[in-house]
Amino acid sequence: HRAPRARKQAQVRPRVQWMLDSMTASAAFVRNGRMDILATNALGRALYSPLFTDDRRPANIARFQFLDPGAQDYFPDWDGAANVTVALLRAEAGRDPHNKDLRHLVGELSTLSEEFRTRWAAHNVRIHHAGSKQFNHPVVGPLDLVYHSLDLAADDDWVLDLTIYTAEPATASEDRLKVLAIWAATHLPATEASS
Repeated sequence: HRAPRARKQAQVRPRVQWMLDSMTASAAFVRNGRMDILATNALGRALYSPLFTDDRRPANIARFQFLDPGAQDYFPDWDGAANVTVALLRAEAGRDPHNKDLRHLVGELSTLSEEFRTRWAAHNVRIHHAGSKQFNHPVVGPLDLVYHSLDLAADDDWVLDLTIYTAEPATASEDRLKVLAIWAATHLPATEASS
């Protein structure tokens, strides 16, 4: 029986950041099983800009979803998005039951969010690696995006996930995503956009 361990933060290799930065028409980010955003391209940083208003780093999708009141507006299907987030955290807890950082996050969310507590108790681990997701972005409004999530090889026992969001061509969401890219170029500091 291994004791719980604190984990060093997985480093995203420079070549992964280069790959993310080369994707300019899609929003892309890399996260770990704890739902920390470890790397992102400029459009991914812009898409998830509400998550980065919390000063804690790395930005965490689950913490935003359950503890930030703005998340209810940001995710039009908040229930569906919350269920997916908890399923991903459950799957990570099953894969790495000794991850102390994950236990701390689950403890924090369980203490502060009844919505999280209820979902965590349901033990749902169904995960979708592709689909569509809706956002209500504070800058450009409604976005209906398709996504694919892929495993990204890491050097140790970390499991990293690359998620890419794109809009269907010739739709209002594609137009809004292009506007968001322009906003990102003019409003987000270059160093922050890729950190």
